Amino acid sequence: MKQPPEDMNSLGRAWHLYKLGGLTPAIASMLGSTNAQQMAFIRSMSRVQRKESSLDILLADMEAVVFDLETTGFYPYNGDEILSIGAVRIRGGQFEDAEPFYRLVNPKRKVPQQITELTGITNEMAETAPQLMDGLHDFMDFVGTRVLIAHSSSHDKQFLNSALWRTSKVNLTHRILDTMMISKWLESDALYYGLDEVLERNGIEVTTRHHALHDSVMTAKLYIKFLQQVLDRQVTTLGDLYAYLSRR
Repeated sequence: MKQPPEDMNSLGRAWHLYKLGGLTPAIASMLGSTNAQQMAFIRSMSRVQRKESSLDILLADMEAVVFDLETTGFYPYNGDEILSIGAVRIRGGQFEDAEPFYRLVNPKRKVPQQITELTGITNEMAETAPQLMDGLHDFMDFVGTRVLIAHSSSHDKQFLNSALWRTSKVNLTHRILDTMMISKWLESDALYYGLDEVLERNGIEVTTRHHALHDSVMTAKLYIKFLQQVLDRQVTTLGDLYAYLSRR
């Protein structure tokens, strides 16, 4: 029988100890103090988000993080991994005056040649990148309790859930808006809803595609453009928007 990797055995033992008594010296010793603290932080963020999540948020004032992931493939539960995370903060219909977020992540596997050609991320870049736990910790710190926005978000959500569960035994609890779903509502007569097509339809310049940060910026511009149309339809809260999107 194939045995799980040693680091996963260690995580399992650490998780058992964590449930018994929180962040203890034993966990810190098993995972390393930095990783143990990062795991505790991510878990605490998940608890806070569950308490603070609200559908009454006004879209005109809503603080959100628009993000994108680049990955080694499409199947996080079959060995594919996160390669990079890009994100920007917005408030209502404006970019926040904050540094954008971008991290490469070490996938601990070879980057397929077609992915290198698509993203520009080479094996050499991946091998020297921060570990997954470091990237997740920094990303969750950047996000805080903000709503998440992505285009075709199911792909990104699957990878985040897989990574969060493997590293910290939590699932993503943040509210997520999908600009693809918003496009399908506002542009119901369109034939295609991929990011390239939706950007082109809405007159948003396509810069560097398949780069997590550039894709995040373009998606944020798209959401901001859509937001005015949403508000014009008297849809004013996050809950209202979810209700309309659920009918699609």
